[in-house]
Amino acid sequence: MQMAAGGVSATEVARFEALADAWWAPDGPLALLHRMNPVRIGWIATQIAAHYGSEARPTVLDVGCGAGIAAEALARRGHPVLGVDAAAAPLAAARAHAAGCEHPLDLTYRQALLADLLAERARFPVVTALEVIEHVPEPAAFVTALAGLVAPGGLVVLSTLNRSLRSRLFAKYAAEYVLRWVPPGTHDWHCFLKPAELAGMARAAGLHVTAVTGISLGLNGGFRLGRDTGINYMLAAIKPAA
Repeated sequence: MQMAAGGVSATEVARFEALADAWWAPDGPLALLHRMNPVRIGWIATQIAAHYGSEARPTVLDVGCGAGIAAEALARRGHPVLGVDAAAAPLAAARAHAAGCEHPLDLTYRQALLADLLAERARFPVVTALEVIEHVPEPAAFVTALAGLVAPGGLVVLSTLNRSLRSRLFAKYAAEYVLRWVPPGTHDWHCFLKPAELAGMARAAGLHVTAVTGISLGLNGGFRLGRDTGINYMLAAIKPAA
């Protein structure tokens, strides 16, 4: 789990290290991410196509990639992808899963902090951070770091949870302690961000917010995009060209 540029939370790293062996189990402790991933990746693809053109396959930096659920899906769509994370065990699981793919993917994993990439002056056309910012100690600094890693004219996409009454009831208590969809203690509701708060952090980091969409659970158990940002949502922003 990748944290803010200034450091990492040892507690969060240990939490996600412990999940490494079960990360790719479709019905395991990260089953919700597997079910949510198609709509997340579909929306990201739409934002990339709108910005770069439908045929473009720009390089993607996936921050806090874990065991690679999103990174591998983006690579399967033809993007060169670098997945970075602070935790070693999920990255080992990511590499092992990618090695089992039928066709080779342009996919690299690296254990690194954002500060490492910033010090190297690395820049990427697309930067994603999915279900990460709610785990970082300094979210505004994290967004600023993402803005520093995207190339001028590039695209940043984040997904996270809204700090709402519904998210407290359903994403925290019901999902963790009643339905056991995610391991208990995974989230701290107080660290969730309202869309306006995240948009404000993006603007303060010099990004221009271009789109926000909600992700909601449908009656069939699948996820869908829409205007309802009450629990999960995604935000896209552009870094102005120099």
